[in-house]
Amino acid sequence: MSAPEDSPRLAALLALAPLADLPRTGWLQAGVAPGLAVESVAAHAHLTTLLALALAPAVEPPLDLGRCLALCTVHDLAEAGLGDLPRAGSRALPPGAKASAEAQLALDLTQGLGPGTAILRAYWDEYAAAGSREARFARLCDKLQMGLRALVLARAGHRGMGTFGESVAGLDCSGFEPCESIRDELVTLLVTK
Repeated sequence: MSAPEDSPRLAALLALAPLADLPRTGWLQAGVAPGLAVESVAAHAHLTTLLALALAPAVEPPLDLGRCLALCTVHDLAEAGLGDLPRAGSRALPPGAKASAEAQLALDLTQGLGPGTAILRAYWDEYAAAGSREARFARLCDKLQMGLRALVLARAGHRGMGTFGESVAGLDCSGFEPCESIRDELVTLLVTK
C-alpha cells in the first residue's frame, strides 16, 4: 500500500523546513567552526524578528509592528531553495540573477499554502522591494542582527569579527534612531575584535 500524498499546504511547509538547519555561510567563511556557533538561517530570522520587536516601538513616527515582524520573519524564505549565498558569490553572478532566482523560489516555495501563499508572498515582495518604511526598517534589523551575532561570537573568543563591524558601520539608519544607536554601539564594540 502506498503512502498518502502530502497536501499542498504540508508540502509547502516541508519545503521551508530546511531553513532550520541551513547554516549561514558568511560565518563559515569567516572561520567560525561549524556546529553551535554557526547559526541557521531560521535562527537568524528569529533574532532579526526579536530585534525588530525590541526596536520598532521606539521609532518615530510609529511603524506598523505587525508588518515589521512579518517582513523579518519571511525575508530569507528563498534560501530554503537557493541556500545562503555568500556575498562574494552573489557579486560573481550577473546583475539581477540572485534577485530573480530568489523571487522565483519565494513563489515556488510558498505555493500550496492556500490563502497563506498570497500573504507570505506579499510580505516577501515588500521586503525585497524595500518600498516601505517597514521594509527598510526590517532590512536594517537584518543587518544589525549580523552585528549582534558577530559580537556574540567575538565575546566567545572568535577572531576576525571586526570586518562585520565595518559592514554594520556603513548602514544608513537615518529615520530610525533606535537602529542608529544600536549600530553605533555595535561598531564601537566590534572595532577591536
